[in-house]
Amino acid sequence: MEPLERFVSHYTNRLDAKGRVSIPAPFRGVLARDGFEGLYVHPSLDAEALDCGGHALLQEIDGLLGALSPYSEERDLLSTALLGTSEVLKVDPEGRVILSEGLRAYAGIFGEVTFVGQGHKFQIWEPSRFRAHLDEARSRVRDLRKQLSARHTAGRS
Repeated sequence: MEPLERFVSHYTNRLDAKGRVSIPAPFRGVLARDGFEGLYVHPSLDAEALDCGGHALLQEIDGLLGALSPYSEERDLLSTALLGTSEVLKVDPEGRVILSEGLRAYAGIFGEVTFVGQGHKFQIWEPSRFRAHLDEARSRVRDLRKQLSARHTAGRS
């Protein structure tokens, strides 16, 4: 079976006394195949979580910014939010990173973190915040599914 090229599933790991956390092995494999040195991290735009990845995430950000006028306010704001608050973390030989105080404070991380695959990127969450987010996501997806089903049924009438 071919290795995944996407971040999938979720894992919870504990921060050690030095503030290090191990990136889950499947995620490290995706990062290694991506070829990015380290881990690119920025505070999520719409959640109290951290967006993480490598070249694939940076390419998506570059595409988003490239679609905007070079000196537009929108591009400036997005550049600041996505690039100006980012960090490139060093991954040690054991696959661990040290989350800075600023990143931990933004995401409310103290003892444990949950890594959540999202395809081209993954997020790092404080575990109870992730559980609440997942509950809301499931509820909203159920509602969306009902709406889509109703549209499909109405379209056949």
